[in-house]
Amino acid sequence: YRLAEEGPADIRIGNVASDLGIVTGSGEVTFSLESGSDYLKIDNMTGELSTTERRIDREKLPQCQMIFDENECFLDFEVSVIGPSQSWVDLFEGRVIILDINDNTPTFPSPVLTLTVEENRPVGTLYLLPTATDRDFGRNGIERYELLQEPGGDGGRPAGENSSPGTPILQLRATDLDVGVNGQIEYVFGAATESVRRLLRLDENSGWLSVLHRIDREEVNQLRFTVMARDRGQPPKTDKATVVLNIRDENDNVPTIDIRKIGRIPLRDGVASVAEDVLVDTPIALVQVSDRDQGENGVVTCTVVGDVPFQLKPASEGEGEPQNKRKYFLHTSAPLDYEAVRDYNVVIVAVDSGSPSLSSNNSLLVRVGDTNDNPPMFSQAVLEVSFPENNLPGERVATVVATDADSGKNAEITYSLEASPLSSEAPGGIFSIDPDSGDVSVLAVLDREQRDTYEFQVTARDKGVPSLQGSTTVVVRVADRNDNEPRFMQDVFTFYVKENLQPNSPVGMVTVMDFDKGRNAELSLSIQPSDHDQATGIFSIENDTGTIFSTVSFDREQQTSYTFKVKAVDGGEPPRSATATVSLFVMDENDNAPTVTFPSNSSYTVLPPSSNMRTVVATVVATDADTGLNADLNYSIVGGNPFKLFEIDPASGVVSLVGKLAPKHYGLHRLVVQVNDSGQPPQSTTALLHVFVNESLSNATVVESQVARSLHTPLAQDIAGDPSYELSKQRLSIVIGVVAGIMTVILLILVVVMARYCRSKGKHGYEAGKKDHEDFFTPQQHDKAKKPKKDKKGKKGKQPLYSSIVTVEASKPNGQRYDSVNEKLSDSPGMGRYRSVNGGPGSPDLARHYKSSSPLPTVQLHPQSPTSGKKHQAVQDLP
Repeated sequence: YRLAEEGPADIRIGNVASDLGIVTGSGEVTFSLESGSDYLKIDNMTGELSTTERRIDREKLPQCQMIFDENECFLDFEVSVIGPSQSWVDLFEGRVIILDINDNTPTFPSPVLTLTVEENRPVGTLYLLPTATDRDFGRNGIERYELLQEPGGDGGRPAGENSSPGTPILQLRATDLDVGVNGQIEYVFGAATESVRRLLRLDENSGWLSVLHRIDREEVNQLRFTVMARDRGQPPKTDKATVVLNIRDENDNVPTIDIRKIGRIPLRDGVASVAEDVLVDTPIALVQVSDRDQGENGVVTCTVVGDVPFQLKPASEGEGEPQNKRKYFLHTSAPLDYEAVRDYNVVIVAVDSGSPSLSSNNSLLVRVGDTNDNPPMFSQAVLEVSFPENNLPGERVATVVATDADSGKNAEITYSLEASPLSSEAPGGIFSIDPDSGDVSVLAVLDREQRDTYEFQVTARDKGVPSLQGSTTVVVRVADRNDNEPRFMQDVFTFYVKENLQPNSPVGMVTVMDFDKGRNAELSLSIQPSDHDQATGIFSIENDTGTIFSTVSFDREQQTSYTFKVKAVDGGEPPRSATATVSLFVMDENDNAPTVTFPSNSSYTVLPPSSNMRTVVATVVATDADTGLNADLNYSIVGGNPFKLFEIDPASGVVSLVGKLAPKHYGLHRLVVQVNDSGQPPQSTTALLHVFVNESLSNATVVESQVARSLHTPLAQDIAGDPSYELSKQRLSIVIGVVAGIMTVILLILVVVMARYCRSKGKHGYEAGKKDHEDFFTPQQHDKAKKPKKDKKGKKGKQPLYSSIVTVEASKPNGQRYDSVNEKLSDSPGMGRYRSVNGGPGSPDLARHYKSSSPLPTVQLHPQSPTSGKKHQAVQDLP
């Protein structure tokens, strides 16, 4: 910008915002004049730059004192552009060139000059007058001298100024061709400023230019003046030369550090006040570093010393910025925390690049201002308090204390009670709190048995704006007194345990509790002797768990239940106790097989061939010592029913005739009946039911003989249909013998022979078969050679009557005895115990008839059935 000096106040210089291309009007961007504020001002919102009321006099500005005509006098200023909440700041440098006006007249050292002129001096003689000075510059300065009526005129030509150290600088030499006095030259300053005359000395005779006073390059870096040479002739002749003296720089100046305000951060007397919530990287001050030296001596490096949350950043990156004058923003590099550090002494060091280098430092005290950024804090998130029951209302329970790291109003705290987040119950009716001291008091009498824990929240609020708060949870645990007896969950505990349980196994668990706590609730459990002494030595109890153990294995068939008492005693003073009854029932296991009580294996029943279908043949009766499903019996015929004549009811055991009887079915049938229980795994018993199909029981001895023989026949072999077991075929053989004449004679001869032989042995019994190794479990098989031959008509030959009847037992030296399937023959009924189905009391006894006339001996029965009460078990299992 350009501005003429001596102007009035509020002269508009320019608009910084428009020249920078910044849009204003929203109020988010503001402007601040950081330097030059003595003569200039700027509108914070619009960026309009104007003059202040202080008059600008170019001739009085320090920076314009040493300006030559080719240089301009200027006034520098700095403007900061500040973003919203000082989130960013840009710094711009500006320059106002001060235009000189011709407001000063030339002046001589004295208003009256006295010039002495010798008489008879020739025309043209030169006389030197004292030089005049003009405070204006350039064309407004002194250009020429004239003898006028007026003091003098100015023509706007520059006049230089120079200085040098206090030693000889240079020698000016002029020559004159004259001789004598006319050739003697003297040297004097021509157009020279006051500064030149003050700093330099010119020897009039030798022309040596030397230092008169010490020259400081930082005050004047160049002196420009003229030296006039004149001879001593009359009139003297003159000549002049222009001298330009450049001052060479030495590193004799330390850097200077100037710390100034920036934006809206207040800075006064070296103290900057910064709020602790200021954002990171916020500029808080403007630092200007300068060095009056030149070149490398004026290149300055600036840093922040120490571990502080501040750093320097260049205010501008312009290439035209002088090396010896730099500007930086002092930024925050980390969050500030008033509660951690309240004051920072920020030391800034500047070092130039001279050799040796010079340095200086300056400091800024950054005072962190408190904001209400800390809520009140409790030392414990949860405060647990033990308080005895049966208290007096108004007693103090606890004191809660919160602290606030802020200061002033931000740290003043008030307390209040609120419901716990886990409970909607308000604590106001039971507890109260002093809002200033934090003392918590109880308003009611507490009973631990009704409620042992109270939980509520204490909130602490500060008085900052906005107010912040913190909270803690208070848990009041009511201490116990021994005023409750142990209590069993049930008066009577009922347990069920399986029999055959291993000793020392758990059989049940009792649950007992005590509403007291601590030692008052420590319980000891014991088994109390029962009235009938059932549990003595049989049961024990584990004190910690209440588990009852048995020391024996149970047998339900011996004892089905036990009853005893359990006692619980607490550890209070005095101790309290309670008892409960334990009833233990032994559950059945399927450890008993069914027992068939009817029929016995050696018994038989007679079934007439004329019986109708669904005729009940017999009922198998069995019992089981177990109970429940283990005693639920199921009956089935598993063998001896090749013609499917019989079936048994699975539930009742009733055996019925389901097929029509034919002559081929006559004789003895051995039904193998299996009785199963429903336990898991199931157990079973096999019984034999002998059914003799015949019109009547004509010869009980023969039937009993066949029954005895079946007991030694393997169960896998069906005896129904075996010729050796069919009495009907014997009768048919007699008929055939009668019809066949020749065969009858032969048969009669054989019968007589056999009858005689039998009578001779009758008293000692008949022994059938003499083999020592006869297999009684394998039915006798006829050899093929002994099979009756067929006649030409294809009919079988005759067989002798009763040829298939054998005795129940044969003598076997050193032989092995074989038991029957279920019982021994001792259970076989005697002759008097069997009754004929059809025959009456007067029916003839065929057994006597056969005993007296038949060559077959009497069948001898030997007791082999098991004694009563023993469990029955089949000798041979079914396939």
